[in-house]
Amino acid sequence: SGIIDNTGGKILVQKVAGHSGYRGSFSNGVRSLSLPRWRESFLVSEGKPRKGVTYPSTLEYSSSKSTAVKSGKGDTVHKEYQTSPVPTPATQMATTTPTPTTTTMDPSTTTPKPATTPATTRISAVAAAAKTRPGLHRVRDIAFRGTSTSASNRNILRPNTGIQRQEPVAAFRRADGFPAHLAMETDLWKPGLSLFDTGFSSKEELNPKPLESISRGNPNCKVDLSFLMDGSWSIGKRRFQLQKRFLGNVAQALGIGSAGPLMGVVQYGDDPSTEFNLKTHTNSKDLRNAIEKIPQRGGLSNAGKALSFVNKNFFLDANGNRGGAPNVVVVVVDGWPTDQVEEASRLARESGINIFFVTVEAATEIEKQNVIEPNFVDKAVCRTNGFYSISVPSWFSLHKVVQPLVKRVCDTDQLACSKTCLNSADIGFVIDGSSSVGTGNFRTVLQFVANISKEFEISDTDTRIGAVQYTYEQRLEFSFDKYSTKQDVLSAIKRISYWSGGTSTGAAISYATEQLFSKSKPNKRKIMILITDGRSYDDVSVPAMAAHQNGVIAYSIGVAWAAQDELEAIATDPDKEHSFFVDEFDNLYRFVNQLIQNICTEFNSQPRN
Repeated sequence: SGIIDNTGGKILVQKVAGHSGYRGSFSNGVRSLSLPRWRESFLVSEGKPRKGVTYPSTLEYSSSKSTAVKSGKGDTVHKEYQTSPVPTPATQMATTTPTPTTTTMDPSTTTPKPATTPATTRISAVAAAAKTRPGLHRVRDIAFRGTSTSASNRNILRPNTGIQRQEPVAAFRRADGFPAHLAMETDLWKPGLSLFDTGFSSKEELNPKPLESISRGNPNCKVDLSFLMDGSWSIGKRRFQLQKRFLGNVAQALGIGSAGPLMGVVQYGDDPSTEFNLKTHTNSKDLRNAIEKIPQRGGLSNAGKALSFVNKNFFLDANGNRGGAPNVVVVVVDGWPTDQVEEASRLARESGINIFFVTVEAATEIEKQNVIEPNFVDKAVCRTNGFYSISVPSWFSLHKVVQPLVKRVCDTDQLACSKTCLNSADIGFVIDGSSSVGTGNFRTVLQFVANISKEFEISDTDTRIGAVQYTYEQRLEFSFDKYSTKQDVLSAIKRISYWSGGTSTGAAISYATEQLFSKSKPNKRKIMILITDGRSYDDVSVPAMAAHQNGVIAYSIGVAWAAQDELEAIATDPDKEHSFFVDEFDNLYRFVNQLIQNICTEFNSQPRN
């Protein structure tokens, strides 16, 4: 710990129990070498020791276990115990008897003041040489500038597309006069390698991982979000870093927390891989740190395969999916995908996943002829009105869309794909209780009604169920707002008692329209499922037409002596998809899956503009 500037500064090195050596790390743009190499890391760029600066042959550290701090009269005394030195690569650890030394600290600043003891003088000498470190940064700048070219200069071939997007591969060359041993260290930074594959490790690998703080988050943006980041080689290292910075900024802007948005990341190339799921990080700071450590996996840009993977594997209870929060996927893609996304996107949308596409450096007019799936964004997103798609001209302007994206993701009222055929309807059953049905068959009808109901997601905000029984008269068994759980609905269906009487189906349709569907929520699809076993004593066509005009989607199910012409008059067009006939009550169960499939097919065929 300590602060280093151009005038030097003291470094306090504390021993961690159980560790005899300390590997380097990479954080906030600063890369440190392992302790045995710290002397080399502060050498001047010409490779010669600086005049007037004493370089220690080894670097002592103080034990964190033996440190005592006491306060008095504004001064803090920090006791350090010199322990056995960390060896240079040519030396071994030697055990010595600890000798106490002291260091005074100014309480008005966090920068320690070195005391005049041999041990701290040697440590300060290393820090004083820190001003020579820019030599190392110059080599890093050379490396990164090589990948900071425009999209037109990329030279990575996308298979099966017929064109190349150019990306000059930057060689990590040694700057003139740069020390050979530092150049060797820098040469370890090769494409495809994680920074931690080169013998360096993060702080978390050396110290016990502290418990992450749990943030409540932004309660106005309660969504479960999966970011699909493009890890293909066509991006290059520099743009991949820009993508990670973009994800980190989004995480910060969202306000991650248990009562707000949660976010996980899946990286895709040839194949998708979950970097971390929804419950891994519960605050923005920890999430940003985790994003910074993601290595690039390389490969193609198989976004379709990634969407299929997320649909099947990501939004699970075991991964932190909360159920009551909308599921959102944001796909970041470099140019265009190398596989088809339409089918995978359709299945994801039907599962209630809201898909956003952020397309960076989209195909030019010349490149469009090589795109595998033209208009892939419109085929993938939930609505084609522009709300779900953002096009960014360059990776270097990606930061400009952080706030617009966050605003859209958090606008839960606009997340149309959260509404599925199973969670967005008010379903009213209109049940024939006439004498011709009989007690036993009536129980069979109620079982049919229960079997349909249990396939839907039932709550006061999802699908709601209501029921009307009729003979000559009509009776509201329960309204849409009566029960808000699936178990309560199924129990209520079971308790419906058989009425017995005549068959006035037309009057029953009018009653259901006025007493049941008039109280339906504006954002719900109104679905009427009518079950009858005979011809009605009154007209059904006029009441049915009135129901259709009021937005009711009517399905008719006839049993035994039901009249086919009446079933078709009751049903919404096209008749064959909304009316069914079965010869016996015991065969009703065969139509459960077909009926639900037709309801979902109709829902999913709605225009997406």
